[in-house]
Amino acid sequence: MKTLTKAEEQVMQVLWKQEKGFLKDIVEAMPEPKPHPNTVATLLKILVEKQFVNTETVGRMHLYTPAVTREAYSQTSLTGLVKGYFGGSYRQAVSALVEDNKLTVEDLELLLAQLKNKP
Repeated sequence: MKTLTKAEEQVMQVLWKQEKGFLKDIVEAMPEPKPHPNTVATLLKILVEKQFVNTETVGRMHLYTPAVTREAYSQTSLTGLVKGYFGGSYRQAVSALVEDNKLTVEDLELLLAQLKNKP
């Protein structure tokens, strides 16, 4: 799966939240400062080309829907991050979070409980 630029990811975040939308709907849902509609239209065209977004013609307008789920993209992104920065070691990634005080003992206990309850 290809990676997204920050601008592309912003558009995808809106689409994932809305589940579908016309250009006008997507622009309205973008965070401030809102990008120009032409910019969003260009980003949507790129996202269609990258196969992240599907489009359906409704009258004279395009209805956009995500072709990739947020979960699938975040899993791929996380795997790439761990591979690129931690040599593929999830243990090193978690260790770095612990070192930076990003994970508490309670967080780790919850994760351990999840692992123990996994089939």
